[in-house]
Amino acid sequence: MTKLSDTQAIILSSAARREDRIALPLPESLRGGAAAKVVGAMLAKGFLQEVDADLRKGEPVWRETGDGHGVTLVATDAGLAAIGVETEDANPAPAGATDAPTEWAAPDAPTGSEAAPKARTPREGTKQATLIAMLRAPGGATLDEIVAATGWLSHTARGAMSGALKRKLGLMITSEKVDGRGRVYTIRD
Repeated sequence: MTKLSDTQAIILSSAARREDRIALPLPESLRGGAAAKVVGAMLAKGFLQEVDADLRKGEPVWRETGDGHGVTLVATDAGLAAIGVETEDANPAPAGATDAPTEWAAPDAPTGSEAAPKARTPREGTKQATLIAMLRAPGGATLDEIVAATGWLSHTARGAMSGALKRKLGLMITSEKVDGRGRVYTIRD
């Protein structure tokens, strides 16, 4: 069993009792910088993962993202294994320590070609849905077109493609230089 602090064990034990494995709320005694430090260490070890909070279901929010969405904390299979809780198809090693990440692998953990991200569907009418529609359209979209349609800055649009679309939704984004248009991004299904 992995060596955990008492606070880390309490957080993971609380998450293990919940069907959705959400690790919030944190213990009352854990506030501010101390909470950020403990959670940061658990994220780095692959025991927790940040996932989009479903506010319609009332999921608690750990932090707000720059695009107005919130993320919550979810215990990974590795986190549950660290406290001795067995899960179906559990991977006892922390995310990133093996070539076969679990469904709850850390967002920046390396993924093998056989890994399938958790199925997520974006809400309709959001900027993310607009971005996906633009990238699926015949001919794709340039960065300038994405910026004009969403109102994002270019670095935010690039981050949304690599973070939300590639890592979280598992979409295959390709880009190529097209004469007269510049770099064009598309989703390859």
